[in-house]
Amino acid sequence: MAAAGYVLGVDLGTSSVKVVLLDSLLKTVTDSSCFPTCSETSSTPTTEHAREQDPARIICTLDRCLAALPRDRLSKVVCVGVSGQMHGVVLWKSKTGCEWSSSDAGYRFRPRDVSTLITWQDGRCSSEFLSSLPKPESHLSVATGFGCASIFWYSKHRPEFLSEFSMAGTIQDYVVSMLCGSESCVITGQNAASWGYFNTTKNQWNMEILKAAGFPVRLLPEPVESGAIAGRTCSEWHGIPVNTPVGAALGDFQCSVYSCMKNRTDAVLNLSTSAQLSFAMPADFTPQTIPDPASPIAYFPYFHNTYLAVAAALNGGNVIATFVGMLTSWIREFGAEVPESEVYSRLVQSALIQPTTDLCVTPTLLGERHNPTSLGLVSNISPSNLSLGHMTRAMCRGILTNLATMMPPEVLVAAGVKRIMGSGSALARVEVLKQELERAFPLPVVYGEDVDSAVGVAMVFSDRL
Repeated sequence: MAAAGYVLGVDLGTSSVKVVLLDSLLKTVTDSSCFPTCSETSSTPTTEHAREQDPARIICTLDRCLAALPRDRLSKVVCVGVSGQMHGVVLWKSKTGCEWSSSDAGYRFRPRDVSTLITWQDGRCSSEFLSSLPKPESHLSVATGFGCASIFWYSKHRPEFLSEFSMAGTIQDYVVSMLCGSESCVITGQNAASWGYFNTTKNQWNMEILKAAGFPVRLLPEPVESGAIAGRTCSEWHGIPVNTPVGAALGDFQCSVYSCMKNRTDAVLNLSTSAQLSFAMPADFTPQTIPDPASPIAYFPYFHNTYLAVAAALNGGNVIATFVGMLTSWIREFGAEVPESEVYSRLVQSALIQPTTDLCVTPTLLGERHNPTSLGLVSNISPSNLSLGHMTRAMCRGILTNLATMMPPEVLVAAGVKRIMGSGSALARVEVLKQELERAFPLPVVYGEDVDSAVGVAMVFSDRL
């Protein structure tokens, strides 16, 4: 029987941090808090296409989220679960990765000897560089922005940088290690698989392949089962008691699916910064042993040795955010200032009164992992379709059309999918995306705007109490 109290769910997303308190007995969310991280750092002139974030800003945002939760409930937290953006890598010195301090708000930690977070959006690994890497013993391909690819890049171009650190992990692995006061790091198969060079069937790194290629394997975290407990809090933390169990960090994607998928015949769409559409594979499914780089569908490890079929598009809500940023910049060049929130609102309203368009937008600004050189395109332009309404409608349609090209509706039907569970911040914020989802996929759609990775990771560990 579950222990009375609350499970804290933390999600360290690409653009925001969210925390929730889940009643461990009632299985309901009692409190939540979410703030943007604003953690992007400026790319250095010597590193083209770099996408990095400042871990200190991420942790500061996490502190802000926790400070907004009721302290009396935080004192009754019985387990902490952490999920976050997959693929990315942060490095730190194992003995001095953070420093703890106390204040009126309680104890908290600050990153100390830590690198920037090289995110999943990082583009420094060119196709030529990736082709020079050894072939993995895994069903998953290696792409730019994947942890092992990024470390390979540093190993070749800036080996002295790697020598400064003794441990590596995703940003969520780092947070778990600091909370537990651990000088080592554990990683679940969900996050390890997102780095590349990981055999999900054996739950092992491709050690021999990596060693032979000169990869610094000393940095790799130790694989553990998804859903395992990594340790216990080494200190009181924002009122959460010392010695509270902390789960090994999970992937934000798997946690969002866990919170949404009510039946095995459900497909789950998570449309936030990027976009992922997935459904559960049969329990006896085993992926092939070699990757198929040209396939738009990948198989991600889930829980209990099962897999999800996933179309993971790099282009989602970030496309709209880029468009908003472009418009805001143009407006500023004319000497005016319009808040981005107002630009978003105007775009959505203009598209809602423009129910159709013959303008075509291929919104693959970042390419796709299975086709990295195919970038964005606007076509069929005419004097009659140049309004904001036409452009926004076409852009939203293009986002869903791209996803439907990667995982066609007939694939869902053949797999026995009966409905799509729609979630994610972009889908919640932009009504036009919902309309285009229903146009692209002729299946019933159920929306769960309040269902996300923070809720999912809390549910995972609440179910294990």
